[in-house]
Amino acid sequence: MISGDFDEHRARRLLAAACDAAGLPSSGAALLALGENAVFDLGDPAVVAKVGRSADGRAARELAVAGWLAGSGVPVVHPYLPEPVDALGHPVTFWHRLPAAHGPARPADLAPLLRALHRLPAAPFPLPGRDLLAPVDRWLAAAGDHIDPADAAYLRGRKESFVTALGDLTPHLPPGPIHGDALPRNVHLGPDGPVLLDLENVSLDLREHDLVVLALAQDRYGVPAEEYREFTAGYGWDVRDWPGFAVLRGARETASAAWVAQHTPGRPAAAAEFRRRVSSLRHNRPQVRWFAF
Repeated sequence: MISGDFDEHRARRLLAAACDAAGLPSSGAALLALGENAVFDLGDPAVVAKVGRSADGRAARELAVAGWLAGSGVPVVHPYLPEPVDALGHPVTFWHRLPAAHGPARPADLAPLLRALHRLPAAPFPLPGRDLLAPVDRWLAAAGDHIDPADAAYLRGRKESFVTALGDLTPHLPPGPIHGDALPRNVHLGPDGPVLLDLENVSLDLREHDLVVLALAQDRYGVPAEEYREFTAGYGWDVRDWPGFAVLRGARETASAAWVAQHTPGRPAAAAEFRRRVSSLRHNRPQVRWFAF
């Protein structure tokens, strides 16, 4: 289930249930992030817990992906428990907390991780395609009457047009394993170098998916042009030179706008950001700044 009432209070209830089942403390847990998952630092022991919004199989797959990537030489976060813990129908995964970061990760820190990941052959277990647009209807439905029905209808129609266009793309790079949400926020800059985090969207699809993310971040989220150039130099190619770039960017923008909708119940800042994103798409304003939420 994905619900608009997935707030900190509910996430803490689910965390407590999972920790009780796993024999771990939860009373002093600090909330690190509340988005598609609620992420908590348990304090002592040095464990981070991810409480999932939905029981869709991604949690178990993320744990398997972590083991595979670590065994393939890609620096990744390591699971604390090998399987998700069920908490009232929500999966909760536990991870070793990483050492303190040496500073915020930059796009250049992401480039070698993507190069390493993109060199890998297929995983030894099935990976899904990166269906960017599949959750759009769920996210919009989770908003209920907290968003304008006309905005929801606009995004649903935009989604359908991009579903068709995505199927006609011809890739420049050979398809294979991808991260699926390749941004510096999903990199931890530790004492031994950058480490890849947030593996739940690892997929088998066009490698261009991973490269469009940062190109869009330059346009929409204020990543400096010089940092983007450092990223493309480190990776070895600029996806903006690919004829399919506009289609993949448009699909990503559609999903990113719809994603905010699920956070609008009771959160005026999310409602304002949702309206900003939809308005910029409606009026074809690709340089309007979006704000991370």
